[in-house]
Amino acid sequence: MDKHVNIIIAGAGGIAEAAGLLLMEWSRVPPTIFIGNRTLSKALKVARWIEEGTTKPCSITAFHLPEKGITAEMKETLEQGDILLDCLPGSLAPKIAKLAKDFHLHYANLTEYVAETNEIIALAKDASTGFVLQTGLAPGYINILANQLFQQFCSDFEVDKVDKLEFKVGALTDHAVAPHYYGFTWSPVGVATEYLKDTLVLRNFKKTRLPSLSERALIIIDGIAYEEDLTSGGAADLPDALAKKVGFLDYKTLRYPGHYAWVEEQLVGLGNTLEDISTLQQKMEASIPHVEDDKIILYAAVEGKDTKGILHRREIAKRIQPQTVGKHQLRAIQMATAVPLLQSAQLLLESANSGVLLQSQIDPKRFLKGNFIEPVYGKV
Repeated sequence: MDKHVNIIIAGAGGIAEAAGLLLMEWSRVPPTIFIGNRTLSKALKVARWIEEGTTKPCSITAFHLPEKGITAEMKETLEQGDILLDCLPGSLAPKIAKLAKDFHLHYANLTEYVAETNEIIALAKDASTGFVLQTGLAPGYINILANQLFQQFCSDFEVDKVDKLEFKVGALTDHAVAPHYYGFTWSPVGVATEYLKDTLVLRNFKKTRLPSLSERALIIIDGIAYEEDLTSGGAADLPDALAKKVGFLDYKTLRYPGHYAWVEEQLVGLGNTLEDISTLQQKMEASIPHVEDDKIILYAAVEGKDTKGILHRREIAKRIQPQTVGKHQLRAIQMATAVPLLQSAQLLLESANSGVLLQSQIDPKRFLKGNFIEPVYGKV
């Protein structure tokens, strides 16, 4: 941040702590931060962790964020804020977004949940402040990267339509063992949700709903073989924004070969209700360990013909590794998720945006060159 602001972070998990530390270390003018959580002790723990990890002057306060109602402390905090960064589970996003609207705060969240996102779009359409939604890794950075690829391809080849736009992300461990070939590096409920909820894609230039895990394929990125498959939420609003411009568009999640076959065995007899999501989560957590060492693999490609009918394909692949920030080491998933959230926050604080700003509406060139983005994702 280039000027002093008061930033409220809702949540006290891994992304919240990363966001707080990065704000302190990478802002030209360190902000004042308030961290709220339903368990005050967790908020206090994260506040201490940030204080111990930063090398900059630090002003950070923990507060209780109750599940219901508004306390006097919470009201006083919200009245001081400039922006609210929502790092809570996606199911709570509409509640937190309403607080931002009621207290005239800018708002940015991370959730891939589609129904909750649509609820916030309706809520914030007449807001006086800006709301950037689905601004993490996927959805988030990967959508803006894909949109940049599409725009640049059209400009370079003087066309307005392309055949394919593909974008894929995998939050993976360095090693994976049978039978699941996976380790949890982020929210198990998030993984279970994206495996069960339907996904939005473009097929033959039309928006279509498909079941997750219904189009598995092998892909080689930087010489390493992965399996890709459809999962929910990662496409953000690109199926709407690019309908009639892209023939074939989808978001897929990358996994090591063998993982999806194991997941299929766990899915026998399940649908996509909240109860089924909980059941799948329990099945996965009974067998899959949580792993600290991680990496992010991401890939985006655009394919189409130029004005002479010659077929072209452009691809970008990136690998994100853990990184030291201040005195702490942050995992790859923390870095890759937190910095798009912070870049979006800076965008709101430095502009006159009001109402909802979706991924397709963000200027990709400006965003991808951002001072939070480039140190993690590199140049495009």
